[in-house]
Amino acid sequence: MLIIPIKDGENIDRALKRFKRKFDRTKTMKELRNRQQFTKQSITNRSKMIKAKYIQRIRTKEE
Repeated sequence: MLIIPIKDGENIDRALKRFKRKFDRTKTMKELRNRQQFTKQSITNRSKMIKAKYIQRIRTKEE
């Protein structure tokens, strides 16, 4: 549960902005979307490997 303390005289928009930023950093929505459907561990590992190869290829091109 996220708790955002509001200071005296603070604008509600500013407090909402802090809440949204804190909510995004906890990655709650990303986790909920991932839990909607089950993906096998092998598929997850395969996608991580593909992503790592892609990033490695980009880094070698830069050098």
